[in-house]
Amino acid sequence: MSLSVSISHAFAGFALRADFETTGLTVLFGRSGSGKTTIVNAVAGLLRPDRGRIAVGGHVLCDTAAGVWLPPYRRRVGYVFQEGRLFPHMTVRQNLTYGRRFGPRAAPLPDVDAVVEMLGIGALLTRRPGALSGGEKARVAIGRALLSGPELLLMDEPLAALDAARKEEILPYLERLRDETRVPILYVSHSVAEVARLATTVVLIEAGRVVQAGPAVEVLADPAAAHAIGLAEAGAVIEARLAAQEADGLTRLATSAGSLLLPRIAAPKGTIFRVRIHANDVILSRARPEGLSALNILPGTIEAIRLGEGPGALVQLRSGHDLILARLTRRSVEALGLQPGMACHAVLKSVAVGRGDVGAA
Repeated sequence: MSLSVSISHAFAGFALRADFETTGLTVLFGRSGSGKTTIVNAVAGLLRPDRGRIAVGGHVLCDTAAGVWLPPYRRRVGYVFQEGRLFPHMTVRQNLTYGRRFGPRAAPLPDVDAVVEMLGIGALLTRRPGALSGGEKARVAIGRALLSGPELLLMDEPLAALDAARKEEILPYLERLRDETRVPILYVSHSVAEVARLATTVVLIEAGRVVQAGPAVEVLADPAAAHAIGLAEAGAVIEARLAAQEADGLTRLATSAGSLLLPRIAAPKGTIFRVRIHANDVILSRARPEGLSALNILPGTIEAIRLGEGPGALVQLRSGHDLILARLTRRSVEALGLQPGMACHAVLKSVAVGRGDVGAA
């Protein structure tokens, strides 16, 4: 099911204009104040835009030209906020089933047991929210939204209040949510790590405007998008399959261009992963290097080079079917004579890819 958004709205000192159409898990990414939450609130019906049209599949939620405006309670939208917003006097089970009161009567609702299993909250059903961790509260809030039978799930930075350990705990459940439900998800974030792990589509927002939208693997590896993402966080996402567990504690992953050796990943052979490769951790060599401690060397062809206003540069490399981004100095680009179409090799240390950079494909 697709989500179509085309809206414009004027505030005092700020104008929003957003146009995109997407499916799957779509991340609205941008700096604070760029307009991400405003877009989500318009989709939820909490903001009535000056002009525009919003539709989920063939269901029109808003069309100002046709005079269509569905109030929030008629939109079949599940909204997960930064805080869990659970009812403190109810148990987890009561919180979960509360949302079913507002589900469609003419259509079957999601199975409670299936949602509980997917989110790993079976052991929490008799507890009250005060006895839950931040990650557990977030999972219960997601379950409550799902059990209302939504056509669309909205998630406004649901991990923002969690520390790194709790975020790592909940990300696998969000990956399952993305892969095992047919409900489109509009997810607000300013964390590149979350985008790389979760997004099928990325919509980059800057100062109330959509500056780029497309598949996550393409947007994240596009040098032109680095300004919106942030140079320090720039990088690419590639797909890899677990090929073998090595005797020395490393895991061998097969990519479209060759093997990657990473610190051990506890998963069965054949498991498909998304691997985030930071642009700062990639070194380029025109010839295949020898005598290096780095274990990962992938061949490729330069697709694009973007020179920064300062001494930096970003180089996009096509490696097999994947895109890799390298952050170099302008001096290195000139010294190596790098040009689009030139063959070279990307060098990456095994320890440069952390556990948080590897997620389910």
